[in-house]
Amino acid sequence: MTEAVYGEVRLASATGRWVVLTTVLGSAMVLLDSTVVNVALPHIGADLNADLAVLQWTVNAYMLTLAGLILLGGSLGDRYGRRRVFVIGVVWFAAASLACGLAPNAPVLVAARALQGVGGALLTPGSLALIQASFRPGDRARAVGVWSGLGGVGAAVGPFLGGWLVDGPGWRWVFLLNVPLAAVCVPVALRRVPESWDPAAHGRFDVLGAVLGALALALVTYGLIEAEPWPAVGGALLGAVFRVVEHRVPDPMLPPSIFASRLFTAVNLVTLCVYAAFSGFFFLAALQLQVVSGYSALGAGAALLPTTVLMLLLSAKSGELGEHIGPRIPLTVGPLLCAAGMLLMVRVGPNASYVRDVLPAMVVLGLGMVTVVAPLTATVLNSVSASRAGLASGVNNAAARAAGLLAVAALPLLAGMGPEAYRSATEFEATFRRAMPMCAGLLVLGALLAWTTVRTPRAPACHPECKVHCGVGAPPLDPGERDTPTVSGRDDQGPAADL
Repeated sequence: MTEAVYGEVRLASATGRWVVLTTVLGSAMVLLDSTVVNVALPHIGADLNADLAVLQWTVNAYMLTLAGLILLGGSLGDRYGRRRVFVIGVVWFAAASLACGLAPNAPVLVAARALQGVGGALLTPGSLALIQASFRPGDRARAVGVWSGLGGVGAAVGPFLGGWLVDGPGWRWVFLLNVPLAAVCVPVALRRVPESWDPAAHGRFDVLGAVLGALALALVTYGLIEAEPWPAVGGALLGAVFRVVEHRVPDPMLPPSIFASRLFTAVNLVTLCVYAAFSGFFFLAALQLQVVSGYSALGAGAALLPTTVLMLLLSAKSGELGEHIGPRIPLTVGPLLCAAGMLLMVRVGPNASYVRDVLPAMVVLGLGMVTVVAPLTATVLNSVSASRAGLASGVNNAAARAAGLLAVAALPLLAGMGPEAYRSATEFEATFRRAMPMCAGLLVLGALLAWTTVRTPRAPACHPECKVHCGVGAPPLDPGERDTPTVSGRDDQGPAADL
């Protein structure tokens, strides 16, 4: 067991390298999952004889539990030990991934995906929190930069790897891949990564708020996917109850006071528009390329690769530009570029040429994502005090995931996709052409919101975790300031021993 003191690990030390390896492996599981599953959807549907609603739930069951519980996951890590909760999340995620890979039918797959989201909610906040808590202040930014860069490489490889697995061993290996990653990650974390916790944290958790929020999202999602209004109405009512509860409980999961910052509220509205469009686009584009254009799973994954590669290469420059000129212009221009890229995808039909039809759309979309993602996250973190950065980041991340969840549920309904649409190239192409302007419209709305509401924060600073971020499902998480010294590395001390 590693004996180390909280906040004193050097990046060049053996312990520092083990910490980075552990957190990269853990976050890679979630990043890979978010990029490879969409590519596998047509094969999942064919193998399990599933309709479009099942494909939507395959994506949304995971996003539902992840979005609903991610704020709670961060709080559990602060109270019971960040390493401990992170390891539990990795094991949980791997076990659920194994269940996904072995699922005999669609209901089992959807249930396993929901369980996978619970594991993701436990490990995702802990990945960066372990780095922030372990490294000494002088090495922290470089450690986060290494973590971001390696995570970005993993995200860039994801679609290509997913396509190769689907065309080769089969779609089940998209999920089974997480098991060997966890088998390496867990022992390294237990033996080499120092434990840490927040001594000021307490054992009171807003479980009621988490349950109400998740149920509200679940009912709205069900109503949209099944085209039934009453569940959606019930979800909206539960959302209202959730809001009342958060105003009254002593330790709310989503403190209403954080929205006192008008800039924070404005940027989260932009986030809702941007990430709803991203999630809807990547869900439908992977299907369009395979169902209509005749691409293999590997070809579809490779076709989507330029967006992630551009983010990997240019995010740092984008963060620096946003710091120099302020967030208003990047948050306006970025969504407009993304909208243009999505409109260019309307040209992608049967026998589409990659160089002539697909690549220009991907490059324009990627440049737009580069422009908007880093400044968006940095502005969220700069819109509140440093002590609330972790909460602000978690709220922003959860908002993006909730937006993606609702977009994947609503977009097929609004575009008129029937249950068997993905089995017919003609029908899917027609509905895809209707869906892309809807995604572009969301982005234009986000740009208008940014232009009219976003102003430069008082103390702009490009946070290192924003600089190289390639996830398309949500902004990066920042656990906030970690300045309280805590002895770590022994399991018989402190609140971690209570779990």
